[in-house]
Amino acid sequence: MRQAGLLQSAVCLNMSSSSPPPRSLAEIQRRIDDVKRFLSMTLRIANAHTVEFYTHDVWERFVAVSPEEVLSAVRPGSGRQGAPEPKGKEPSGTTFGFSRDTNQLADTHELFQAAKAHSLPGLGVCWSRDELLQVLREDGSEYGAPPAETGDELVPDEFMNSKKSHEVQSMSEVVSCLAQHCGVKQVIDVGSGKGYLSSFLSLQYGLRVYGIDSSTTNTHGAQERNRKLKKFSRVYQKHTKAVRAQGGAPSSPQEESVEIKPGTNADYGVLCGAGGGIMSQEEEKVLTVSSDVSPVVETHLETEDLFLGALSVDVIQTTPPRISPSHLSAEERERRKRENLERKALNRTESASTVFSPLTSYVTAETELRELISELEDAVLVGLHTCGDLAPSTLRMFVAKPELAAVCSVGCCYHLLSEEFDPAEQEPLHRVCGFPLSQYIRNQSWFCGRNARMSACLALERVSLGQGIQMESLFYRAVLHVILRDHYGSYKSEKRVGNVYSKAKSFVDYVRRALRRLELDESKLSDDDIQVYHDTHRPRMDEMHAFNMLKVMLAPCIEGLILLDRLCYLKEQENTSLSALVQLFDPLLSPRCYAVVALKTRGNTIAR
Repeated sequence: MRQAGLLQSAVCLNMSSSSPPPRSLAEIQRRIDDVKRFLSMTLRIANAHTVEFYTHDVWERFVAVSPEEVLSAVRPGSGRQGAPEPKGKEPSGTTFGFSRDTNQLADTHELFQAAKAHSLPGLGVCWSRDELLQVLREDGSEYGAPPAETGDELVPDEFMNSKKSHEVQSMSEVVSCLAQHCGVKQVIDVGSGKGYLSSFLSLQYGLRVYGIDSSTTNTHGAQERNRKLKKFSRVYQKHTKAVRAQGGAPSSPQEESVEIKPGTNADYGVLCGAGGGIMSQEEEKVLTVSSDVSPVVETHLETEDLFLGALSVDVIQTTPPRISPSHLSAEERERRKRENLERKALNRTESASTVFSPLTSYVTAETELRELISELEDAVLVGLHTCGDLAPSTLRMFVAKPELAAVCSVGCCYHLLSEEFDPAEQEPLHRVCGFPLSQYIRNQSWFCGRNARMSACLALERVSLGQGIQMESLFYRAVLHVILRDHYGSYKSEKRVGNVYSKAKSFVDYVRRALRRLELDESKLSDDDIQVYHDTHRPRMDEMHAFNMLKVMLAPCIEGLILLDRLCYLKEQENTSLSALVQLFDPLLSPRCYAVVALKTRGNTIAR
């Protein structure tokens, strides 16, 4: 797989750029205007559907250079990659690399440089995580509350994969500092999923966390996982103290678990290791099952919707659908209410160390939190990779609820966002949509499009390291679309093809499986007929590859507009003080790495 020289330089910019001072509303609006001007020229590339690549002659319509020129421009060692165009000047006859006469791409290098300049790092609007922590700690606690109590250091690597561990550790420290600054001890984790962040916040920082998720399965799983992690934490702390008392250095729980002898030593619960501590059988089980807590990610991908390997893992993880209460039966609503009450009662009867309560509820900005949480006090609202409209709903909730002192929201799955100004709608939508959120962009009736929002989910950093787009599956789907047009009188079917590529042994087998899935008469075509389509289009596969590399370069700009819209919304509010976009995560580990952070205006707050 080709590695991308210009893409790598964009990654370096993303990871190494120093965070500028916070920006005013007017400055954020100017940055939005800059991005919108760039996207007004380039969004049509992001919105071109890969499935229609051949049926709509996409390459000929949008690009006037050869695919080799595009691919060589992103190849390591490209001769022009280190020489950006002089600022303020554009080559004659082009804007952002597009011809003013034909609107086709005429200068690949100019486009790539402009894309870098209109990404969040290039715009200079983001804080670093360290800068945010420094500001919060220097200002101290607004209410003089003592620092959050922490137990012995937990090592989340022992019960999470490396990506989730990185996210949870990084975000939990920020949330703890927000809570300390605001003088609160409660956290509401919206879209809490499997409860990793909630559990860590409660066990490591002693915060009272309410994890709310619309999936009953996730809620039950989070409750059981938290029970295991609490036992894991107690065993780990007990063993750590024993080792330290003897002057030794504690090893990791995962290393210790290997030494457990459940056979002949089971009656004595002996942990054979440096600590030599005595453990109960139940504690043994906690350590031995610690590896079972790691999540298993199943991916069921639709090749016409997803760019497969180049997508952020946040997009391709299976996410249970959020079901609105209006779509639930009366029995289901009553069952959820009863389960929540039972969990509250159970938590009250457990020990004082129980500081995480998973709840099942569909959450919108209108949700009355006090009806869900009777013990609710002032709290920090958080969301780690909240899908689609849940991220903007979280920000609306923060603004609307006086009991919410701060918010830290990391969104994902931009393709699931609803858009207010969809030109496909016959009449204006009379429901609250996820984009645009700010009044500034709403006044301009801006529309991105689903394909562009899907492109925003592409992981630039993954592609730059050679984890590129799986082109063959996309190629198969696009050629199948030609066959459907030529022989079945349709460009699209009401039924989706699904992920038949992973099962297909060849292109002919792929087409046969797809036609059966679509319930179409496959006897119309012989195997030779099908193979001819493959052989005819195969020489043009580089066009598709190059076009998708263009989409990868535009992805951070589309994501940037969506996130700037959210930041602009917060800066438009009179009851917010500090509001910022913060790069919380390493984009190589977690491509959706930006958090929207804000504090309410309360007395002598930070004015940013």
